[in-house]
Amino acid sequence: MKHPPARRRPGARRRGAAAGAAAVLLASGAVALAQAQASAAAGCTVEYTANDWGTGFTADVKVTNLGDALSSWTLEWDFAGDQQVTNGWNGTFAQSGKHVTVKNPGWGGTLAANASVTPGFQGTYSGSNQAPSRFTLNGTVCDGSTGEPTDPPTDPTDPPTDPPAGDRVDNPYAGAEVYVNPEWSAKAAAEPGGGAVANQPTGVWLDRIAAIEGVNGGMGLRDHLDEALGQGAGVIQLVVYDLPGRDCSALASNGELGPTELDRYKSEFIDPIAEIAGDPKYAGLRIVTVVEIDSLPNLITNAGGRPTATANCDVMKANGNYEKGVAYALQKLGALSNVYNYIDIGHHGWLGWDDNLGPSAQLLADTADMSGSKSNVAGFITNTANYGALKEPYFAIGDSVNGTSVRQSSWVDWNRYVDEQSYAQAFRQELIGDGFDAGIGMLIDTSRNGWGGSGRPTGPGPQTDVNAYVDGGRTDRRIHLGNWCNQAGAGLGERPKAAPATGIDAYVWIKPPGESDGASSEIPNDEGKGFDRMCDPTYTGNPRNNNHMSGALADAPLSGHWFSAQFQELLRNANPPVQ
Repeated sequence: MKHPPARRRPGARRRGAAAGAAAVLLASGAVALAQAQASAAAGCTVEYTANDWGTGFTADVKVTNLGDALSSWTLEWDFAGDQQVTNGWNGTFAQSGKHVTVKNPGWGGTLAANASVTPGFQGTYSGSNQAPSRFTLNGTVCDGSTGEPTDPPTDPTDPPTDPPAGDRVDNPYAGAEVYVNPEWSAKAAAEPGGGAVANQPTGVWLDRIAAIEGVNGGMGLRDHLDEALGQGAGVIQLVVYDLPGRDCSALASNGELGPTELDRYKSEFIDPIAEIAGDPKYAGLRIVTVVEIDSLPNLITNAGGRPTATANCDVMKANGNYEKGVAYALQKLGALSNVYNYIDIGHHGWLGWDDNLGPSAQLLADTADMSGSKSNVAGFITNTANYGALKEPYFAIGDSVNGTSVRQSSWVDWNRYVDEQSYAQAFRQELIGDGFDAGIGMLIDTSRNGWGGSGRPTGPGPQTDVNAYVDGGRTDRRIHLGNWCNQAGAGLGERPKAAPATGIDAYVWIKPPGESDGASSEIPNDEGKGFDRMCDPTYTGNPRNNNHMSGALADAPLSGHWFSAQFQELLRNANPPVQ
């Protein structure tokens, strides 16, 4: 369902008006940082003071705890440029890409109320040496405020702590139990060993008009919302997925509406969803909507003269109905105080190149503006129904072998990112730069990106050449980053979890594990779903995956239908392993 790149680029109002901007305190680079995030009696300030001599610098990071006493502390920030920490003091430093984590030293974990600590470090850089714009202490953004309860990273199965009806929160997943779809849960539990994960929350896919009322006797939207209330859930996750001319670069997930049927999309699909979601009985339920995956990224990479352009995507780019449809959905659903809209941003193997990422962010900003306000957007989601590794532990984008950058390897192919988390965090900064609120959060679909099993490496690859190094150390074992359909060897990824990393609202299982991406051979159907050769294990590929084999599993059913063999493989290869 995710396609390869065309390469070579409260009421607390949530994320609406800007929560604040970095204010310069000292010419040397001290800043006070602003923004709201959600733990009891938590708060902090940071003064960042740098001493710069051109290509190197030292910095002191004074953090003051304005909340309750802490028995341990972790300070985090993202660099704006290519700064690298070379050594540090008064804390244990770690860096991954732009992201820096400083944990308390072993001799000094306690941080009393109103007390300060000042970890410092020496670093290198090229270009500009801009001070970080945002710091967090134990997950709380250091903006000088206190008393706004914010929740530390939690498992979605913790007891819910819902806000009053009508209030939006910074992170809808924080402190909330997430709805478990009983239809998916029953299928998972019926599989050998499936009971171990059958209680995990997954997305509810509204992929055609009939799904609103329920298909073939299945649950409709109201049924799911009522069941969520019955479970005592605080969050339910919906995939809103029926645009005109849907999924223009593939066939397996084509939809029921033709390219010009925008009015039907509005009146028969979005309006009924909004009406049901707006029922006052659901006002205390946080409704997360994943809005029209695959659509806007396709306009960047697969239309308008790109080498991977398709005729269908050219049609949708010309008529503007993707942007108009998404904007309408954002407007109608964003008007509801209990709805949190997240827009799809593909994945790092699709939009991670400079000439894809920047234009995509701008298109997202323009589309949000078409909806009337960027505040209709709560955040963005990456890797929906895809297989990109959450983190690559054994190689990084800055590595080189014998003087050759990993970006020159066949696998990375000049991409800027090697995994989903670094991509999500970087894309978030790009979106903020394009006018979205500094509090936007990201979701990462980890339902099928675990890549466990015997093929998972246990250390870096050999340093004989850059391809051996990358191929030997990468956990993502696909044949090519552009392969997306029912990938052989995949495993369940990280379990759903709230606030797992800076800027990440949650790891989620939006694609229910065990549901097919598409049929491996042509199957006549009345669901509008075509046969895509990328789901055929014998297919030798196309320009969008550089003519590699598809890597798909055999004997797959139509997209969305249960695929027992895939579910069993995901269980076997789960990483972390299923206990």
